[in-house]
Amino acid sequence: MAESEPLQVCGIFGIIDKTGPVREERVQALTDLVAHRGPDGFGMHVEGNVGLGHRRLAIIDLSANGAQPMRHASAPVWITFNGAIFNYLELRRELEDLGVVFSSASDTEVLLNAYVAWGAKCLQRLNGMWSFAIHDGRDHTLFCARDRFGIKPLYYTNTANEFAIGSEIRQLLPLIGDLRADAELIDDFLICGLTDHTNRTFFKGVEKLAPGHFLRVGTATGTLTIEQFYRLTPDATATSVDRVTGPELVRALLDDAVRLRLRSDVRVGTCLSGGLDSSSVAALAASAHGNTFSAITAVSEQASNNEEAYAAQVVDRCSLNWIRAQPTYDDFATSLRQLIEVQEEPFGGPSIMMQYAVMKSARANGVVVLLDGQGGDETLLGYDRYYAALLRDRSVGGLFGRLAMACSSLSANANLSPLRLAMLFFAMGSATVRALAYRWRFGFMKNPSLPRSLRRFAESTRDATAMQAMEIAETNLPMLLRFEDKNSSRFAVEARLPYLDHRFVEFTLGIPIRLKMNEGWTKWLLRKAMAGRLPDSICWRRNKIGFAAPEHLWLERHLPLMREQVLGSALIAKHVDIKALTRRFDHLGLPMRWRLYCLALWSDQFQVAA
Repeated sequence: MAESEPLQVCGIFGIIDKTGPVREERVQALTDLVAHRGPDGFGMHVEGNVGLGHRRLAIIDLSANGAQPMRHASAPVWITFNGAIFNYLELRRELEDLGVVFSSASDTEVLLNAYVAWGAKCLQRLNGMWSFAIHDGRDHTLFCARDRFGIKPLYYTNTANEFAIGSEIRQLLPLIGDLRADAELIDDFLICGLTDHTNRTFFKGVEKLAPGHFLRVGTATGTLTIEQFYRLTPDATATSVDRVTGPELVRALLDDAVRLRLRSDVRVGTCLSGGLDSSSVAALAASAHGNTFSAITAVSEQASNNEEAYAAQVVDRCSLNWIRAQPTYDDFATSLRQLIEVQEEPFGGPSIMMQYAVMKSARANGVVVLLDGQGGDETLLGYDRYYAALLRDRSVGGLFGRLAMACSSLSANANLSPLRLAMLFFAMGSATVRALAYRWRFGFMKNPSLPRSLRRFAESTRDATAMQAMEIAETNLPMLLRFEDKNSSRFAVEARLPYLDHRFVEFTLGIPIRLKMNEGWTKWLLRKAMAGRLPDSICWRRNKIGFAAPEHLWLERHLPLMREQVLGSALIAKHVDIKALTRRFDHLGLPMRWRLYCLALWSDQFQVAA
């Protein structure tokens, strides 16, 4: 069997009716709400009070053999699956050795047989991204699972009459009646832009299955249990790497993660911002792919955050087919409500419009599978805030003199002044300082308190590994993965993330911070690993931009509309002193004005009660 076999991204739905039989037309209607995720086909399994629905994006196998929901060959077990199991060829051979005979070439059938053979323990063997629901007629349960890091979404609601799961929130809203917002999450968002940091959503009554967890629901009893199958643990072997072996092992793991994620018969491409993470993936993918490889860049209208020149260097070096998307203010203004509808929950800035444009351009150019560099900053320490942990590591057992020496030694390659480094050291590690700052800046809010997640984050800055783990699990990566999934799925594009191969995450998490940020360089291991593969101007860049929107240009032009929407919002009025906000609105920073505006638009778009 060739390595290029069927993998697919899809939309799924599942329901247990606690009062009686499930109606087929209801399963179809709620599944079709995510038809954009799978425009190539619909499937349904209804048995008594259980229903499964599936919208298919056929990346390779267009035959009925790969259709879902899929039934096991001999057991009364049905699956509806969204995602991709990248090591399914290896698992298939292992199952064949156990006597399993396959009737299709799909990773779905491999996953289904793995579950029948090994039960919930099959999840430990998977390398991929997934959310799925299995109706197991043997023990009368609905078994659902989500991948280790939550790359693929799985929402659920549990009411008195029904339990249901879906790929998107919109599938569950008809089941919960009046739509009301989660007040605590709104405050967290307004204060600091924090989203996706809990298992709750902005809609009361809709929750997320946490990454690395599975759930079981008794189809007869409605009893729900949730268990954790994966806990992020550093690879113990990584503690012994040095300046020579560290970069070599990082490149080997990333290279293999890219290789697995190139398994496809449809056109594959990659996002390319011009930064180190996406450039590294582009270079490794282009080398392994063998044919002209496509790279898609979002180009900013604003010169100060336009990385087009950096991306061009990578394109030339790797002989890429370059596709550029450049959204304008008019694109932003006319598409904003649609983007709110796509994302389903508020988001912290208009830069995800750039990613939205990349996904749209990918599909328009026939690129159905798209690699992306998401997760590189969290796994390899790419943010300035990690200097707080590094400085604490350097100053253990010392006083201000040792801290000053550490700041001085780091400042050159960190592209930060000693004063800025010292501020990171003290401010990032103090919840009290941050709480006082929020109360002073956002006095117009009725509850300007520091979110609990950020209080824990402040404590975690004392330990780099704990800080990394929290960013991956709670404060940063989950919201980025939500943006990625919603934007790509809107255009039926499968986004694959090599940096979130669990082997890579565990290994990089175990490497000592002094090596990960060697000589003050963020992501030193990756820089060293890609030296010679990428231009030095990319490997040793100090500035960091990414797919940044021209926020200043767009939002300044949009301010009159923003002001009107915010000050007229009943939901906003519930959380702020409107008179005080009216006086201060024009003097607030753009990030805060955006959060207020985005929340007001969201409540209006989904008709959420105040």
